[in-house]
Amino acid sequence: MSILSHNVEYQVVIFAESALGSILLGSSKVDPIKFAEFLNIHAKEGWKVVTMEKEIRRSFLFFTVEAMVVVMEKQA
Repeated sequence: MSILSHNVEYQVVIFAESALGSILLGSSKVDPIKFAEFLNIHAKEGWKVVTMEKEIRRSFLFFTVEAMVVVMEKQA
């Protein structure tokens, strides 16, 4: 069976908290409850997480926001 015979669709999604927490607290981390809800919504649509990476992003020069870059796949 060839790898090319599988019809798989991929998407890359960035999940990040709002910049408001960053402005008020100096940094903003991903809320695990909101992130789980985000993943469950996509799972109900047939998406499966392939990999994810945590990223720290600058916001408004001095503040930081934590984000998750998530690569998902589903059968096309």
